[in-house]
Amino acid sequence: MATWFGYNVLIAAVAYLCGSVPTGYWLGRLLRGIDIREHGSRSTGATNVLRTLGPAPAIGALLVDVLKGVVAVAFARWLSGSSVMTVHAPAALGREVWQSWAMTIAALLAILGHSRSVWIGFTGGKSAATGLGVLLAMSWPVGVGAAIVFLALLAASRIVSLSSMAAAVSAVALMVALRQPMPFLLMTLVGAAYVLLRHRANIGRLMAGMEPSLGQPKRN
Repeated sequence: MATWFGYNVLIAAVAYLCGSVPTGYWLGRLLRGIDIREHGSRSTGATNVLRTLGPAPAIGALLVDVLKGVVAVAFARWLSGSSVMTVHAPAALGREVWQSWAMTIAALLAILGHSRSVWIGFTGGKSAATGLGVLLAMSWPVGVGAAIVFLALLAASRIVSLSSMAAAVSAVALMVALRQPMPFLLMTLVGAAYVLLRHRANIGRLMAGMEPSLGQPKRN
């Protein structure tokens, strides 16, 4: 039992550390010698990287931030499903059930790590890109569907925050429609709520008609 618990702690630690890699912050330091948290929206996410550093770094930040979520959940899937862990699992806990919960915990910690990175004083981004990564790793049809919602709304509105929030909410509906495991649905509900919480300032600006569109500077 102690060994099983230790492996679960390892899954949680790896997931959080994957999520906490501060891609945008490091790009700012590397390319411009700046702290990106002192510019634009003060987020380390890809949108603020675009605003502050340009398109190429933003694409790089986006891809890495998505990959962080994929790696965190993929590691949880692999370790929780391996014989070295299942042999120590409680007898009453089925392999598939625990694997779903392990992936769920890893997904939530990766999302948390992105927005509360241990490497930069527990600050970070708004977790939308890493959230997409965990969705792709948990259920790729849900991840692809959420990405389509994001891109379609972005093309129509050119507002990244609105598109990100819509994608997060649509992921919940897709989890239900595609009858995904209950742990995955719960993760998506909590993750979507967290993404909305992280965007609360954006919601205020949207309601006031002051949220900048893609390519525009942030309004104070």
